[in-house]
Amino acid sequence: MTVGSLFSGIGGIDLGLERCGYEIRWQCELDPYCRRVLAKHWPDIPCHEDVRGLGAENLEPVDVLAGGFPCQPVSVAGKQLAQDDERWLWPEFARLVDELRPRHVFVENVPGILVRGLGDVLGDLAALGYDAEWGCVSAEGVGAPHLRKRIFILADTDSSGLQGPVRSRSARAERSSSRHATQCGDETMADTDSRRSFGRGQQERKEQQSESGGELNGRSAVGRLEYAALGSQWDVEPSVGRVANGVPNRVDRLRSLGNAVVPQVAEYVGRRLMEFA
Repeated sequence: MTVGSLFSGIGGIDLGLERCGYEIRWQCELDPYCRRVLAKHWPDIPCHEDVRGLGAENLEPVDVLAGGFPCQPVSVAGKQLAQDDERWLWPEFARLVDELRPRHVFVENVPGILVRGLGDVLGDLAALGYDAEWGCVSAEGVGAPHLRKRIFILADTDSSGLQGPVRSRSARAERSSSRHATQCGDETMADTDSRRSFGRGQQERKEQQSESGGELNGRSAVGRLEYAALGSQWDVEPSVGRVANGVPNRVDRLRSLGNAVVPQVAEYVGRRLMEFA
């Protein structure tokens, strides 16, 4: 499936989706340093600068519209202004969903969105005719030696861009968002009428840890089992010294890595999206 990448950063989502067979057709990123990184790794892919200047008139239609819009408005590390923050760019994401009408939508953000903004996202997707499911997947869940929880929202619509029944479910989805806010440790995904699950739930994880001997070398055994299905090994992260002199673009590199989506997580979620598709 073809992908249009919004808020691309240094391409964590893009790399993960490519690893499981998606084709990136275009990207969008405002930060100059991140754009240099994208140009290095995707030299032949068009990269647009500002999401606010994009629309159906200058973007190629794609099967999947993917991206992690800025997390600062909902992050617990910030002022948590949500929709009152000028960096709240979900409306631009939703506008492009409406104009491009992709078959699938792939959204990423931090866990703070569960209590500050999830209702807006689910409500807008439902109003546009998309049935959505959401939940938390961490880097630890794919075998990394760190937690890094992130919320993923997957949505789809039929070929005509209509999902009549989902419109009546939008209010229920909004009401249930607070209930799912307590499930971030579960690494589960539930749809708007709670019929499906994504990833592995808490009980299943406990059972697998028991069968496989629990923790080994400080890393979750079930995390290794989950990521083993991807056919890859976890690589050591790049060494960017936290206290160092003379590291080129050190501040930009640290900021970009901090904002990036772990590619192995994007790959895992991308494979689940393919299964649903």
